[in-house]
Amino acid sequence: MNQEKIAILVDSGCNVPNEYINKYDMYVLPLKIIYKDKEYFDGVNIQAEEVYHRLEEEIPKTSLPSGEEIEKIFDKIKVDGYEKVIIVTISSGLSGTNNICRLIANSYDNLEFYILDSKNISVGAGFHAIQAARYIEKGMSFEEICQQLEKDVPRCKVYFVLETLEYLQKGGRIGLVASLFGNALNLKPIISCNEDGIYYTVAKVRGRKQSITKIKNFALNDAKNLKKYNVSIMHGDAEATCKELIEDVLPQLPNMDLFVSGQISPALGVHTGPGALGICIQEID
Repeated sequence: MNQEKIAILVDSGCNVPNEYINKYDMYVLPLKIIYKDKEYFDGVNIQAEEVYHRLEEEIPKTSLPSGEEIEKIFDKIKVDGYEKVIIVTISSGLSGTNNICRLIANSYDNLEFYILDSKNISVGAGFHAIQAARYIEKGMSFEEICQQLEKDVPRCKVYFVLETLEYLQKGGRIGLVASLFGNALNLKPIISCNEDGIYYTVAKVRGRKQSITKIKNFALNDAKNLKKYNVSIMHGDAEATCKELIEDVLPQLPNMDLFVSGQISPALGVHTGPGALGICIQEID
C-alpha cells in the first residue's frame, strides 16, 4: 500500500541488500571510487573484491555523487510516478552525501523530500530504509513515517573491528578513534558511531579473537532486554570469520526479526581495509 506514492532512495554506503532493494523498488545513489586512471561507481562497475585486490598497489579515494547525478535520479523518481521521497544516507559525520542531497532537494520543485541523517554506517543506516518501506506497507502516512524514522535513529547501534586502522586513517575517517594504538601490544579498538554519527572507541582489547568476542558481547547485551530487533553481521573480505560469528551469535538472539548479512560496499571497504567485521542491532516495535 503506497497511496501517497512515496519512493525510497539510499546511498550505496547503506548496504541495503539487493533482496530489499528489489522487493521495495528502492533507488540507489552510488558513491564514487576514484583511482588515478579511472573513476568507478560503488557497486555498479566495481565490486568489493576488486577494491581489496588492488589495495596493495593503490588506495583509491572516495567521493560524493555529483549534483547532476543526484538531479538525474530525482528526475527518474518523478518520471516513475512518485510524488514524495524518503532519502536515507550514511552519517553526515562521515560523508557529505546527506548534505549534498539536502542542498539539491531544496532547489528541486517537483517532489516532496524527507532526508534522514542515520548518524550511522553500513546497514546501521540501511535498516532505516528497510523499516521505511515496511512502514509504507503498513499504510502509515508520509508524515508519520518521517516522525518515526527520527525516533528510530538512536535505536540502532553498530559495533565493528578492523585488522588495521591504516585505511581509516589514510581516508580521513578516523573520527574520535585513537589512530596510534600500540602495535606491539596488538591493541584493537571496538568502534561505533556516537550520537553525532562520528566514529569513536567503545573499548579496546588485545588481539583479533578478543575483539570479535567483544563486539559479539556488546551486541548481545544491547539485545537482551529488547522485545524485537533486526540484526546484521557484515564483513569486509572476511567471509569465513563472518560465517563463524553468525553461527555463534544467531542462536543467542531469540527475538530477532530481520537478519541481514554480506560484504560491505566497495566505498566502505576503501576506508576499512580487509578484515572488517561488524554487528548491528536495531530495536523495532
